[in-house]
Amino acid sequence: MARTVIEHVLSRLRDIGVTDVFGVPGDYSFAVSDAVCNDPDLQWVGCCNELNAAYAADGYARIRGVAALSTTYGVGELSAINGIAGAYAEHLPIFHLVGTPNMATQSARALMHHTLGNGEYDLYRRMSEPVVCAQAVMTPQNVAWETERLIAEALYHRRPVYMAFPADLANQPVAGEAPAIAAPRSNAAQLARAADEIVAALQAAGSACVLPGILVQRAGARAAMQALIDASGLPFATMFMAKSVLDEQQPGYVGMYDGALMNPEVRDFVEGADRVLVVGSPMTDFNTGAFTARLDARKTITIGHHRTLIDGRVHTDVEMGELLAALAQRLPRRDWKRIAAGSLGAPAGRGGDAIDASALYPRWAGFIRPDDVVVAETGTVSMGLGFARLPRGAGFHNQTLWGSIGWATPAAFGAAVAAPGRRVLLLTGDGSHQLTAQEIGQFGRLGLKPVVFVLNNSGYLIERLLNKDPAIAYNDIAPWRYAELPHALGCDGWMTARVTTCDELDDAMAAAATAEAGVYIEVVTDAYAASPLAQKLGDALKAMRKGE
Repeated sequence: MARTVIEHVLSRLRDIGVTDVFGVPGDYSFAVSDAVCNDPDLQWVGCCNELNAAYAADGYARIRGVAALSTTYGVGELSAINGIAGAYAEHLPIFHLVGTPNMATQSARALMHHTLGNGEYDLYRRMSEPVVCAQAVMTPQNVAWETERLIAEALYHRRPVYMAFPADLANQPVAGEAPAIAAPRSNAAQLARAADEIVAALQAAGSACVLPGILVQRAGARAAMQALIDASGLPFATMFMAKSVLDEQQPGYVGMYDGALMNPEVRDFVEGADRVLVVGSPMTDFNTGAFTARLDARKTITIGHHRTLIDGRVHTDVEMGELLAALAQRLPRRDWKRIAAGSLGAPAGRGGDAIDASALYPRWAGFIRPDDVVVAETGTVSMGLGFARLPRGAGFHNQTLWGSIGWATPAAFGAAVAAPGRRVLLLTGDGSHQLTAQEIGQFGRLGLKPVVFVLNNSGYLIERLLNKDPAIAYNDIAPWRYAELPHALGCDGWMTARVTTCDELDDAMAAAATAEAGVYIEVVTDAYAASPLAQKLGDALKAMRKGE
């Protein structure tokens, strides 16, 4: 029998690495959900709501490179749109599969549920336009071609796409076929000129530093980037969004560069280099230490995803991975000047001492193992841990640009689904956790065994640091009994603890290190126990708002 429209799409998504589909069912999307559940090579992963499902797909895509999300028309897709927007901002290809009313209903402009009651059926697709790079309504006649086009667009831009499935067409047989669209190659002449100029510039430089960015990972160019570092001996630093994009234990790593806010020795090294090679690193506020980075344009070479800029000349149609591979072959190895990377140092506090930032973050850093997947919530948690030097193979994930609180809990769930053989650490603040805590139940439902740390500092600490009145009422939250949540949410057999002192934290972490089930530890600190970066960033952003 011929494949149906939805079966064809799911088959092609399997081909590019999707084995799990996150979502929430609805009557308009039954055909999509049924097809996922009936496919022996796919797993339906239901989430508590569509926003959480989008966050989970985001976390999955950070590990697998692609992800799929299924929602119903209107109420479902709009609930997910914030998560899709975050994936767009952070260059994550998510295939958003939306089940819609049948074509006869749409043509009749019937006043159906999940509509605005005005007969307009194209509104929600149009609402999605700013947060996807391509979209299509899938029909038997166009599905073969549109599937290939949307895959090509998602992988070229590394951003989400929108696929609508009318209920009466999703199970119709495919009418036609289309070949896969090959990834674009560089313009050979432009690639050669860009490589020539970069090689010449580095050969003439007495010192240099590479800043590999998040697009190196998103574009699948990590191996090429590492080959360049290995072949040339060039030192590298990373900015916040790209933490762990390359292994931090190798000799070439000099530390985290965050403008003037942190690590002055790294700042001096990077900004003092004769040449700085910026590779796929967006110059966002958090990446640049609230725009305190001072990279001289005359010394900076910028390799983007599809274009390169050097000494005022733009080389278009140059693919990042191909250029990095060419440079790895051509750059001679040199004994470049470098500095040693630091970390957080030894933890403070002992015994019955209260847990403050100097006690907490070095302990968390020491808890991380090689190859762990670390998901840190936007805010003080990620800022406190961001300057820890990670062990070999560990990955650090944070929604640095979009910064939607609540992202981390479902994103960690998605990452755990994507990498069931690796230990997942979720570190989140209490305020963020309250937005999406129900997804903890999904870990237990699927038998996943994360280690979860919830920092209970009685509210939105990052907001307190940014606000002229830190104690204002809207920075307070309900006082939950966090350590009781796993049991209530069905996570039987998990180790849980609530710790308020350094001794209690040490004991809980020692038990967590050998636990055979999931772990959930509530860490209680003072309301203002912030890391140095969080404090400095708060001051810098307040100054920016005042125009200082």
